[in-house]
Order: sequence, then C-alpha cells, then structure tokens
Amino acid sequence: MRNCARRSRARWPLSSLTLSTFGGEDIAAMDDRHRVFFVNALTGFKPASLVGTRGPDGQDNLAVFSSVVHIGANPPLLGLVSRPSSVRRHTLENITATGAYTVNHVHSGIVAAAHQTSARYNEGVSEFDAVGLSPEYSERLKAPYVAESRLRIGLEHRQTVDIELNGTHLVIGEIVEVQVDEGAVAEDGWIDLGALDSVTVGGLDAYYQARRLARFSYAKPDRPLRELD
Repeated sequence: MRNCARRSRARWPLSSLTLSTFGGEDIAAMDDRHRVFFVNALTGFKPASLVGTRGPDGQDNLAVFSSVVHIGANPPLLGLVSRPSSVRRHTLENITATGAYTVNHVHSGIVAAAHQTSARYNEGVSEFDAVGLSPEYSERLKAPYVAESRLRIGLEHRQTVDIELNGTHLVIGEIVEVQVDEGAVAEDGWIDLGALDSVTVGGLDAYYQARRLARFSYAKPDRPLRELD
C-alpha cells in the first residue's frame, strides 16, 4: 500500500472496516507494475479462458485471456479485449486474418499450463506444444479447441472496435458451436460451471476455484425470490 493513499474509516452494521481511499492522482503516481496489478484486480473475479487460433500459415496459437465478456444472447455474441498492438498480437492477427477462434474454459487440472501460454515464445512455436495441451478441430471451425477443456466455444469474427482511449481492441465474435460436458447442462439451459471446475482469475496471475452460493428464480417486484436447485 502506498503512502500517498488517503485513509478513511467506514462503519458497517455488526462489523467495521478500515478503508484506504486512492484518488485518480494516487493511481497515476504508482509505478507501472504496481498500477497494472492494482487496477487489474479492481473488477473482481474474471473468467480464465484459453483462446485458440490458427494463422494463415497453419501455425496454431493459444493464449490465456481474462477479458472474455458476454455481449448478447440473440445473436449469441462474446467480446474479447486485446491489448494495444505495440508488439505483435498473434491472437488478434489470426482472428482478423481467418475469422475463426475458440474460447476454452480453464479448469484446475490445466491451470498451470494455461498460465504458461502467456509467455512470449519464439516465432513458429505452438503454445499447445510448449505447455503440453492438445489442439482439437471440429468440422465446423478452422480454429483449434483445447481438447482438455470441459467447455469449448467456437466463434466467428463479426466486428473489432478500436478503443482510442488506450489503444486496445474489443473483438466481437458470434458463437457458432459449443462443446460442453452434457452432465453440466440443466434442463432450462443453465450450465453448472462449478461442476465443470471452471476457474476464475483475480488480477493478472491469481487463480481461484468458484463455489456456488445460490441460484435464484427470476426477480420480479411483486414476487418473493426462491432458491433453485
């Protein structure tokens, strides 16, 4: 915790917290690495996803991302934030060139291998081979799934939005295929991510296992909530 932070005390029923307040100027004053860790943790837990692509030259690529977000269900769209193109971004380049990519959930059995894909390997090295994961293809998509993943999503590129504020890119894809362990899908379409052991990311490099606290009925003003099985 930096000395520039101003401290304030907030009281909550039945407990007390000591809160540290960081103004925008405090965040700007942090050294680069400190600020990266701090700001990346602020959004809370994020999905740990392996994004699989294949380049025009046939080279498979695999990279871990924590920025996959739901955009909409009809059509089914997912967003993926790619960092600025100050250096080569093979995932973004491959998606732009081929239009196909996969998003694969990470579980505790492959979490170390997933994180290792963030290393900068030499040109021509497949992260699949480097970390010991297996590419798997379907007839529908020209991009590799992770065979070890228990929930795999195939997407076709629909739009890239360039964010001028910081040079990042929001890649939007339409879901064209889903492969999931059938025992995790409920009759109403809900997917039990806990049963799949899908892990989450806190910040940049900390991984967590999720535990379901509750699942509730659809909320309406005039109807009490009930817990669903």
